[in-house]
Amino acid sequence: MKPNPYFSGSYPPGDVRFLLKPIRVESTPVAVKEALIQSGQKHYSELLTHERPPSQPYVDLFLTALKDNQALMAKHVLILAHKIRERRPSGITLISLARAGTPIGVLLKRIFAQIFGLAVEHYSISIIRDIGIDENALHHILQHHSSESLVFVDGWTGKGVIAGQLAKSLHDFGEKHGISIPPELYVLSDLSGAAFVSSSQEDYLIPSSILNATVSGLVSRSVIDKNQLSATDFHGCHFYQDYLDCDLSNAFIDAVLANIHEQSASAVDNRDDGEEKWLLQEKSRTFLAWVAEMYGAKNSNLIKPGIGEATRVLLRREANLLLIQDMQHESVKHLLYLATEKNIEIKHHPQLPYRATALIKEIS
Repeated sequence: MKPNPYFSGSYPPGDVRFLLKPIRVESTPVAVKEALIQSGQKHYSELLTHERPPSQPYVDLFLTALKDNQALMAKHVLILAHKIRERRPSGITLISLARAGTPIGVLLKRIFAQIFGLAVEHYSISIIRDIGIDENALHHILQHHSSESLVFVDGWTGKGVIAGQLAKSLHDFGEKHGISIPPELYVLSDLSGAAFVSSSQEDYLIPSSILNATVSGLVSRSVIDKNQLSATDFHGCHFYQDYLDCDLSNAFIDAVLANIHEQSASAVDNRDDGEEKWLLQEKSRTFLAWVAEMYGAKNSNLIKPGIGEATRVLLRREANLLLIQDMQHESVKHLLYLATEKNIEIKHHPQLPYRATALIKEIS
């Protein structure tokens, strides 16, 4: 069966084309998943713990976060749109990295149509640490668009792993197929100095980072199951179509977009993206070394700095510890809620360079 290039999850078809193949994925308990990943028996992309619909108290935290942060996020998405337009004067093809990049890509597509009068296509594709980008998805896009028009979009960088994986994947793709694609990642918040272009380097609460599928078109993170996917298929995903009643994907887009229209004449950023990259990179390296020494976390894959990455850990992984810079700050309320709910130890470190960091439990 050929993959369906027009799957859009719970978004309207014009907002995004997920180049993912919906498959039925068995649920693996978090503790079992963690043991299999850390023992090397399975790669994380082969396993999925099914998400539960968020509880009402947690949805309330999301709605508060959206109210408090939508104006700043709107400003940063609009800045990113301006920067993309400047760097792609001959045409734009948006490629968001599923899943965290997907809502950003939907917002950008709407901005280009409604504010700039530009019709651009938006695809959302899979990229997996240690495995790489979905080459079948890239080939599909390149059948319809020039390589020079491609713009890779994500929400944020934590340690810069995905930015590095993107650069490696596109280099390998170019060597294999003779097609040069700019290895440029565009994000709202670049904590590690790894992105090509960003709107900020601030560790702030991007509201969409609080939820999983219910703010990302009801689509899971990407999954690879060789029993269900052929060599020509896109990477897989689980489509949570039973969660339509609690889906906030389109309400989130509408809320942020309303703010974007209010700010459309004023969002300007004169920063030089290259100026502070080395400082951010050095801060990241120093911090990872400090965590390794302080808490014995020798495997950097188990250290997740920043609000967005810490939230992912508490939602999807077996967390061991949550480090918080300011316990009273509004942006960490959802993290404190999740940690308390799951009985995860919380440590207050006022000197942290990020609002929060989560450590994954090391399984012996």
